[in-house]
Amino acid sequence: MSEGPAPATPDYPYAPRFLRVNGRRMHYVDETGPGAPAPGAPGAVLLLHGNPTWGYLWRDVMPPLLRAGHRVVVPDQIGFGRSEKPHESAAHTLDNHAANVVALLDALDLSRVLLVCHDWGGPTGLAAAATRPDRIAAVAVMSTWAWATPASPFHRTVTPWRFMHAPLVGPYVLGRHGAMPGRGMYLSVVDRARFARDAQATYERALPDPGDRALTWQWPRSIPIGRESDTTTERFAWLETQVAAMRLPSTIIWGREDDVFEPEVFAARWHELWPHAEGTHLVTGRHFLQEDSGERIGEILAEFAERSLR
Repeated sequence: MSEGPAPATPDYPYAPRFLRVNGRRMHYVDETGPGAPAPGAPGAVLLLHGNPTWGYLWRDVMPPLLRAGHRVVVPDQIGFGRSEKPHESAAHTLDNHAANVVALLDALDLSRVLLVCHDWGGPTGLAAAATRPDRIAAVAVMSTWAWATPASPFHRTVTPWRFMHAPLVGPYVLGRHGAMPGRGMYLSVVDRARFARDAQATYERALPDPGDRALTWQWPRSIPIGRESDTTTERFAWLETQVAAMRLPSTIIWGREDDVFEPEVFAARWHELWPHAEGTHLVTGRHFLQEDSGERIGEILAEFAERSLR
C-alpha cells in the first residue's frame, strides 16, 4: 500500500488537500470561482473519475465551471492519483468505494451537489447518492453505467475484456505492465498524438508500482459480464433499482467515437432509466472524452449547474 505520489503538473495547479475516509488517506482539490458558495454553504460540483485516472482527468473541465462561479470538488478515488493505494482486493469493492464518496460528502458537509460521474465514478458516485440523497441536487453521467446486464459488445468479447477476467492475465498485463494508464488510455482518445505528448506520462507516473495498479485490474473484474463467476451482480442489480427511482435533474454527455461504452447503447439506456434527462450531448471523444473535449464538457456542465443548483 502506498500514498501518491502523483506528479505536480502545471496544467493541474490546484492546492492539494487531504482527508481520512474510512481509514484511508484521500487527496482532493476544492476550488471556488468568483461568487461561488462559501465552504459550508449549499452548492458544489463534484467531479468523479474512474479507472485508471485521477483528478487530473478533469483539468480542462474545471476552468469553465470556475469562471461561471461554481465551487468545484475533485477527489482522487482511493487507489489512484495522490490518494492512498491499498493493494488488497477487499478494499476495492463497490460498497467500499461508495462509502469513501459518502465519507467525503459528509466530511466536507457538501449539500446541493451536482454529481458528475465518469466510468467507475458512475457506480461509486450513484451508490453514494442513493445513500445520501439529501446531499445531491442533480446528476451528470458520461461513458458510465449502473446496471448488472452487460449491454456492450466490447464487454462480451473474449479479447480484450473477458481475457482480463482470467486469473493471471489481468494482474500481469494491467498490474505488472501498466497497460491501462498507458496503451489502454492512448487507444481510448481521439487525438492520440496530443495525448501521448501532453498527458500520457502524467497518468503513467501516477501509478509507478505494479502493486499500486491493483485497482486497474480489480475494477474491470468487478463489472458483471453474465458469467456464474461474476461477484457483483447482486450489488449492481441493487444499484440499478436505486438509480431508476431517482428523479433528480440530470444530463447525459457522451463521446461520439466511444467504442467502449457506445452512445447508441449506453446513453440510450440512461434515457430509458431517466426519461426526464437532458441530452444526449455528443462531443468529440472516445471513452476518455475529457481528453478531447474538456472545455466543451465544462461549458455544458456550467450551464446545467446554473439551472440546477442556483
